[in-house]
Amino acid sequence: MTRFPLIPDKHYFTIGEVSEWCGVERHVLRYWEKEFVQLKPVRRGNRRYYTRRNLALLIKIYTLLRVDKYTIDGAKQVLEQPEAAARAGVNAALVRELQGELESILKMLK
Repeated sequence: MTRFPLIPDKHYFTIGEVSEWCGVERHVLRYWEKEFVQLKPVRRGNRRYYTRRNLALLIKIYTLLRVDKYTIDGAKQVLEQPEAAARAGVNAALVRELQGELESILKMLK
């Protein structure tokens, strides 16, 4: 399974940062926005800003499409079913995010 780096400690990310972070081309991210209604980056003017929640969702989408080899329609169905989404790695993304936050707290305490 593909391992993503920890989600950086920021609130908003540009499409370029997200593309580099998850290893997916910008045009693919824009396509996924059209296909997956759950993926809604904040728009300011003509720019997209992804949130940490968007990045966690991108991990799920990436895993379903690229690792588990679902079709777009199949991945949509999985994301619409909460119990199936949990099996698809939703909890793993949250654990990684929490791990990063705990590591930053540990650094502050040292």
